[in-house]
Amino acid sequence: MTPQEILKVEQDIILTLKNIYDPEIPVNIYDLGLIYEIDYTPDGVANIRMTLTAPNCPMADMLVEDVNVQVGKVPGVESVNVVLTFDPVWDRSMMSEEALLELNLL
Repeated sequence: MTPQEILKVEQDIILTLKNIYDPEIPVNIYDLGLIYEIDYTPDGVANIRMTLTAPNCPMADMLVEDVNVQVGKVPGVESVNVVLTFDPVWDRSMMSEEALLELNLL
């Protein structure tokens, strides 16, 4: 795969993540700042390091599964590894400007 092809798949992964919403907040998980890292390898593996708004989130399993399933549908992705972390702990400063505007926090 060329660097351009890898970049295209990573951009498609981001677009997919922007269509997954936290069930408790009406903002997608990417703009909420829950995605810490996306690493797509030329052999088709998407490694995603993410967090949750709170460690005791009751929807954690559903959200991680949704990321696995939806990113797995991206052309070029053969497998998905989601690593859930709480380091660093999520806070409001990680949200995009779009998310802040949507939640009337700006």
